[in-house]
Amino acid sequence: MHTFTAAIRAALAGATGLPEAEVRLEAPRDTAHGDVSFPCFQAAKGLKRPPPVVAAELATAMNATLRGITAAATGPYLNFTIDRADLARVVVGEVLAQGASYGGSDLGRGKTIVIDFSSPNIAKPMHVGHLRSTILGAALGRIFTALGYRVVGINHIGDWGSQFGGLVVALRRWKSEVDLDADPVRGLLELYQRSKKAMEADPAFAAEARAAWQELESGKDGEVRATWRWATEASLRGFARTYERLGIRHELVRGESFYEPFLPDAIEACQKAGIAEISAGALVVQLGAIDKGLTETPCLLRQTDGTTLYATRDLAALFHRHDEFHFERALYVVGAEQKLHFRQLKAVLKRLGLPWEPRVEHVEFGLLLGKDKKKLASRKGDVLVLDDLLDEVVEESTRIVREKNAGLANPERVAEQIGIGAIVFNDLKRERIKDVLFDREDILSFEGETGPYLQYTHARLASIERKVLEAGEGGAAPDWSKLADAAPVLGRLGRFPDVVRSAAEHAEPSEIANALLALGRDLNTWYVQARVLGQEPAVTAARLALVRASKSVIGNGLRLLGCAAPEEM
Repeated sequence: MHTFTAAIRAALAGATGLPEAEVRLEAPRDTAHGDVSFPCFQAAKGLKRPPPVVAAELATAMNATLRGITAAATGPYLNFTIDRADLARVVVGEVLAQGASYGGSDLGRGKTIVIDFSSPNIAKPMHVGHLRSTILGAALGRIFTALGYRVVGINHIGDWGSQFGGLVVALRRWKSEVDLDADPVRGLLELYQRSKKAMEADPAFAAEARAAWQELESGKDGEVRATWRWATEASLRGFARTYERLGIRHELVRGESFYEPFLPDAIEACQKAGIAEISAGALVVQLGAIDKGLTETPCLLRQTDGTTLYATRDLAALFHRHDEFHFERALYVVGAEQKLHFRQLKAVLKRLGLPWEPRVEHVEFGLLLGKDKKKLASRKGDVLVLDDLLDEVVEESTRIVREKNAGLANPERVAEQIGIGAIVFNDLKRERIKDVLFDREDILSFEGETGPYLQYTHARLASIERKVLEAGEGGAAPDWSKLADAAPVLGRLGRFPDVVRSAAEHAEPSEIANALLALGRDLNTWYVQARVLGQEPAVTAARLALVRASKSVIGNGLRLLGCAAPEEM
């Protein structure tokens, strides 16, 4: 598609005087109008004539200049229709030539993207509250990697804070009363919850916990730190199993504690810049001059007892990440409920006058809700552990797979792929800022806007390809003109690289998910009427090429999102 858009952009630049980089092309809202559209508003402003007049004049000029591309004015828009045989030959050829790399580019070569995502707390199993950050962050990592960026995904583990003093004391007192061998994370959770109750009810326990936290933050390498370190390592082993199941990886796993040595430097930077001040015995940065909405909520760097807070550690982490990676963008994939925290963080950077502040972005998202539009919970009404959710969905997926295809080889593996894909796609098909509704029956449907629907479409295309090859067909030279009825599909395929770039720019994987759904709809409309097997050799060859190209793009898109693309279902 780039071949055509480059020619159109160059011709428009020559006719309007606009620089090529400023010639904005888009997909027409109605594909019946053409393949590429040019809104004439900017050109009309420069030419000082009404946009519809400019569109009509440009249509005449373009038709005299471009070959194989027809221009037509529709009000203030100039629409271009590409010769169908040329469109099919170029688009399908590009997709098949690039294969698994189609959609990617070297746009980000030499640039680094840092993505902070997932970030569970030690001593607790990962629960559904971590799901959206984990899925969104991993998808963004794959998208930026496909575009040539160096991606550093960081799991910023919650392993620091006064609550861990209580956990250390709980392990001291009650370690033998829980099973820390079979499932250490759930055992630690039991002790953590017990320590919270003891902190409120037992003054002696609370005093011992405060002393343990102060020793931990002092840096002393004794029994307290050894106990805390063991709890952290046991938690990380539990998290690793869940991440493996979801196909998630982080380049770095760094707890808040990693940045402990850098806290004094972060505080000193604020003091040297003259933006830190003492208020009621605590060290704060006032932010009202930067953001009037933060006048009553200064950033607290150090409490009256000398201990630091989450904001201090995040600031130290950000300074360290910039010094280490010189990032192009630093993305924090964190729920919208933390919006105030990131407003404060960026306001501190602004007060420091740091030129890279705009590169720090809060990639916020909505909640994961059940059918009742309340936070998703277990059947007992408790917070739902993430592994339990995965197990429930995969169990239902297994039942569906066995029911639909009793003779399928490896049904357990396919059921796992469908179940995990259903969860991931259900999250990513909506704009991230919106809440996600989770309905097990709905997300596992093979029809509608679901992951299984797209996976089934991919498997169906693979089946068509196998049958054609088994019949010994498809080897003739394609007659590309016979794909004129597939113009909407060809347009979707050709625009896929633009969709990937846009998804990265906006940190919005839903753009890819929705492009795949639209492609699936157009494909299903096309191949209901366009039989591949048993046609004239040149027709079968052209249609088989389109099937292969479509299968490749759907597979590439699913994998960017974190969903498997099964060959059989």
